[in-house]
Amino acid sequence: MNRLPITERPEWRAQAEAFGFSFHTMYGEPYWCEDAYYQFTLRQIDELEDASNELHKMALEAVQKVVDSDALLAQFGLPETSWDFIKASWAQKEPSLYGRFDFAYDGIRPPKLLEYNADTPTSLFETALFQWLWLEEQQAAGRLNTHTDQFNSIQEKLIARFKTLKQQYGVSTLSFASCFDSEEDRGTVQYLQDCAEEAGVQAPFLYIEDIGLDTLGQFTDYQNQNLDVLFKLYPWEFMLREDFAVHLKDAPTRWLEPAWKSILSNKALLPLLWQMFPYHPYLLASYFDGDSQANKLSRYVRKPLFSREGANIEIIDRGQTLAKAEGPYGAEGYIVQEYYPLPKFGDSHTLVGSWMVGDEACGLCIREDHSLITQDLSRFYPHVILD
Repeated sequence: MNRLPITERPEWRAQAEAFGFSFHTMYGEPYWCEDAYYQFTLRQIDELEDASNELHKMALEAVQKVVDSDALLAQFGLPETSWDFIKASWAQKEPSLYGRFDFAYDGIRPPKLLEYNADTPTSLFETALFQWLWLEEQQAAGRLNTHTDQFNSIQEKLIARFKTLKQQYGVSTLSFASCFDSEEDRGTVQYLQDCAEEAGVQAPFLYIEDIGLDTLGQFTDYQNQNLDVLFKLYPWEFMLREDFAVHLKDAPTRWLEPAWKSILSNKALLPLLWQMFPYHPYLLASYFDGDSQANKLSRYVRKPLFSREGANIEIIDRGQTLAKAEGPYGAEGYIVQEYYPLPKFGDSHTLVGSWMVGDEACGLCIREDHSLITQDLSRFYPHVILD
C-alpha cells in the first residue's frame, strides 16, 4: 500500500461540476484530491474483500442475536417502542441495499474494523463513478500504467441489486429522499436514482422534510401520493425518535435501508462482535462503557453508540487525551474500542473504506485527515491495483 504523486487532470473541476459533483470542495477546503493516489497489490485487495465479506456475515449473525434479546436491544440504545418494528423487519427478511466498512489498514497487517456504516454511508458517487473516470483518463493520458485496475464494481452491483429488488421484491417504483440542507446527501441520492433508473426502476425524488402522514397512517409525498417503497438517506436513530415513529410499525411503506440496519449502524455492534468472536483477526477489543473488562485497555477510543463524521469521539492513551471531537452525540451511551492507529502518510492519517452492495464487497475508497479522528473535512483520494 503506497501513496504516490501524480499530475492532476487539468479539467477535473469542470468535469465534476458537469456531473453534479459540486461538493468536490467543502467549507472552502478540497474534498476530492488527485495530486496523489494509493496503490494496492492484488493480494491486499483480496485481503480487504475477504475481510469485508466475512465481517458482513458475522454482523448478520449479530443482528439475529440482538433481535432475539430485549436486553441487547436496550443496550443498543434503541427506543423500546421500536423493538417490534425492528424485529418484524428482520423476520420478514426485508432486503438491504448497501453499506461501508471503515478499516485501519496498512497493507501489511490484517485490516481492523473501526465501524460499519450500514445505514446512510455517503462518499458513494466519488467512489463508484468519479474515481473510475479518473483511472480511465489518467491511463489515456499516459500517467498511469495501462495494466492498472481498481477495486470498483459498485455501479454494476448497484444496478444489479435494483434489478433484483424489482424482479424478486416487486419494487417497480422506488422513491428517494434526503434532507434539504445537504448537498453531499443530495449528490449521493441522485447517483442512486440514476442506478435505479438504469435498472428499469422508476425513481422519483423528494426531500425528507416533505414526507407527510395521512389520516390512514400512510406516509405520503408532497403531492399526497402514497410512498410504497422509500430509500431515505436519513439515519434510523433519528427516525425512531421522531414523533411519527409510532406510525412506522403499522404503515405499509417499505424502507431502504430496512429497520434492522439500525442494529448494524450502531457502535454497540463492536463490543457485541468482540463477545461473539473474541480475538478475531479483523476485530479490535471493544466493550460497553462501564464494563470492567475495558479497564484492561491502556490505549482506547471512546465512541458514542450513535455518532457521525467522528463527532464526540475521544482517543485516550494511558489517561491522556490524544484527540477529541466535539458534537451533539452521546446521550444514549458509549463504547470503548482498542486504539489502533491509522497508517500515516506525511502529515495525514489514512482510512480505508470497503463498500458492500447486498452481501458482496465490491469497491474501495480512501480518505485522509490531518486529525487522528477522520471527520467531515477529510479528503478523498483515488486508488489503483498494480502488482
